[in-house]
Amino acid sequence: MREAAFIKQNKERWLEFEKLLYNSSNNKPERLAELFIQINNDLAYAQTYYPKSNVIKYLNAIAATAYHKIYGKSKSGNGFKSFWSYEVPMIMFLYRKYFYFSFAVFFLMVIIGVFSSIYEPEFVRSFLGDDYVNMTEDNIANGDPLAVYNNATSFGDFNSFFMIALNNLRVGMMAFIYGIFGGIGSLYFMLVNGIMVGSFQYMFFEKGHFFLSLRTIWMHGAMEIFAMCIEIGAGVLMGTSYLFPGILTRRQAFFQKGKAALKIVISTIPFTISAALIEGYLTQYANEMPIPIAAIIVLGTFGFIFWYYLIYPHFVFKRNHFDYHHLLKEVGNEKV
Repeated sequence: MREAAFIKQNKERWLEFEKLLYNSSNNKPERLAELFIQINNDLAYAQTYYPKSNVIKYLNAIAATAYHKIYGKSKSGNGFKSFWSYEVPMIMFLYRKYFYFSFAVFFLMVIIGVFSSIYEPEFVRSFLGDDYVNMTEDNIANGDPLAVYNNATSFGDFNSFFMIALNNLRVGMMAFIYGIFGGIGSLYFMLVNGIMVGSFQYMFFEKGHFFLSLRTIWMHGAMEIFAMCIEIGAGVLMGTSYLFPGILTRRQAFFQKGKAALKIVISTIPFTISAALIEGYLTQYANEMPIPIAAIIVLGTFGFIFWYYLIYPHFVFKRNHFDYHHLLKEVGNEKV
């Protein structure tokens, strides 16, 4: 595409972006975020095909101003704090549709697992395996339906926690990495785990132990399953980047979104480890634990991770909307 045609094609969008960016009363933060991504894509395209053009200076100027406006002026003082307080929430906000999609698919798979178990009695056995179902039925007969979570063995609670954490971290990383195949690998993980959760929960419902299973499984599962959905959403983000690159080259799109997705996966590690701690040390006592205490743990862990990944990003984005006209002088804004 000729440079003149490139400018003509995108000029209206750039002007709209500037208008929203410099308007202190802007009430369209989501549109600004969407345009911010497109401006960065346009900048990368211009750098590739028009390396000596003034349009690069212009796009770089408004992109730099937007970066300061969105991420805040003083975030470099503490990189660790910045990562958790700004980078992760901003990535979640900018690419939130991928993660909403991930959760939607998970709930759909859970529903499929439940209805498949209802209308096909042998489905649970065919999906979870005869050995696991037989073991669960034996545990129910012995008066301890969820004995599978009893870690009071010769290995000790710490070793149990360590092995659980190691396995969950491995599965989470696989769910992310397999997304490189157009996101299909990550969605396969979602299909398997979602249907498993649905059929597993229905099995306990059918046996009359539904509420016991809720407070036992979801004591650690709230963070574990939620983190898995986030990791799978990151895998889809990475895997679809080169399939739908927009005006970027496929390589540019892959590295840009892949880097963002990897940061999100890294952010899930503390939650995955926390879930393993709960499973290794607390879940085995769920049957004896007072229901209010179990409810606080389940709702508290779920509420915190839900707030951090799905609610907090909106506050981070909106609270960094203030007038940055004075930054124009610092970045040397030039009109096309």
